[in-house]
Amino acid sequence: MKATYPSYDEIRSIEYKLAEMKNEYWLHHDLFTFQWWLLLIIFILPWILWWRYVDKNRLKDILLFGSLLMLLVGLLDDIGLNAQLWSYPYKLLQVIPRLVAIDHGILIVAHMTVYQFFTKWKSFIIVNLVMATIFTFIFEPLTVWLNIYKLDNWKYIYSFPLYIAKAVFVKWLVQRINLINKF
Repeated sequence: MKATYPSYDEIRSIEYKLAEMKNEYWLHHDLFTFQWWLLLIIFILPWILWWRYVDKNRLKDILLFGSLLMLLVGLLDDIGLNAQLWSYPYKLLQVIPRLVAIDHGILIVAHMTVYQFFTKWKSFIIVNLVMATIFTFIFEPLTVWLNIYKLDNWKYIYSFPLYIAKAVFVKWLVQRINLINKF
């Protein structure tokens, strides 16, 4: 018995139609709404503030931390989207599937700020616990309430250890890279 499954061309045809539908949705539903403007602000404003207050003497180190964290956050977000754990009814840009305003905006800037000011492990972990609590139990529910973020098969509490673990892992990784770089 021959297995029946969609051909590559059938999948591409549906993907093309889905892309058209998403573009139409974004143009007529997302663009220039309150949520869209809010996403634009929370993407740009944190970077402006960060640039004003970042320790320029540690810029390479802080940017390395932020860049590695950005890659990890993007990967985790893509996994969650593809596993249908969460979704985003509003997007800043249609061509980018994830919530770039948060993933590459406020979240990364907040983590880089913590990394800059709390260099000792103990204080870094304590402040990350506080930040994880705020992001998990205040910001995530707020974005759900604003219909920017939708929990499909996810619970807020699942995010809490991830906020801490990713920051700790990236700090550890940056320290290892810096240690190798000194030799």
